Amino acid sequence: MKDKLVSLIGGGGFLGRYAAQELLRAGARVRIVQRRPREAWFLKPQGGLGQTQFVAADVALPETIARAVDGSDAVVNLAGTLAGDFHAIHVKGAQTVAQAASRAGAGALVHVSALGADAESPSAYGKSKAAGERVVLEAFPGATVLRPSFLFGREDQFVNRFAAMIAASRIVPVLAGRTRFQPAWVVNAAEAIVAALADPVAHGGKTYALGGPDVLTMAELFQWIASEIGRAPALVDLPDPIGALVAAMPGTPISGDQWRMLKADNVVADGAPGFAALGIAPVPLGSVAPGWLVQYRRHGRFGSAEAA
Repeated sequence: MKDKLVSLIGGGGFLGRYAAQELLRAGARVRIVQRRPREAWFLKPQGGLGQTQFVAADVALPETIARAVDGSDAVVNLAGTLAGDFHAIHVKGAQTVAQAASRAGAGALVHVSALGADAESPSAYGKSKAAGERVVLEAFPGATVLRPSFLFGREDQFVNRFAAMIAASRIVPVLAGRTRFQPAWVVNAAEAIVAALADPVAHGGKTYALGGPDVLTMAELFQWIASEIGRAPALVDLPDPIGALVAAMPGTPISGDQWRMLKADNVVADGAPGFAALGIAPVPLGSVAPGWLVQYRRHGRFGSAEAA
């Protein structure tokens, strides 16, 4: 990747910042592309002088994406949303990026989808992710599709959200307690992006399911977090009818579509190529998460899980 120009669409987001760091470490020049580049300026010190660029663009505006990827050796599409117009971002937006990358003559395209992508998914999110993969491969047949499971990391909105709930309450409801997950470390997902870009001949046109080494139910995840931060709330597994009712109510932290997503296991299918096929050994949750979960203990990093 030395001196290659890589455009990261959505490069200032959670996964994007780690992808940028891995690319900069590999010697690539990185162009951060997003609607408000100022929000990604924290990445400036990560690279050498002139190694990082910032461009304003929006996947809903094809002309801006065309300008943003012009001259790129490779393109990575990280644009996504958990609410709102899924089709506009996950399908039309993905198509716009793939078409622009093709017209710009990029040698590689990585499209970041999701492990729940399925044309038959009960959720609009899952269906839109599957449709996005299809239009990307039509526009850029040599694209690599990555399907990460839920990603965890210091800034995540997954483990941190649950830890904050557990730290703040004596009684914590658990939705979809029996649903299984295979969370992956965000750094490993970033490494997968770089691996795919570095060898488009080997990885182009292929799809990789990125799940970590741990398979946990939602209830087991809550129990692990509680133990790690030294809390012992009552974890109440809500019956599905109650969970569906909560998701249907306005103002709750979960939407009806997210509830439908939670009802399906989010694990890598047997035999599906994943991290190993990209030469990456995934890191388990317990190896890295304790480093930032200390903030949820009663005495922070000055307390231990046992003392708390």
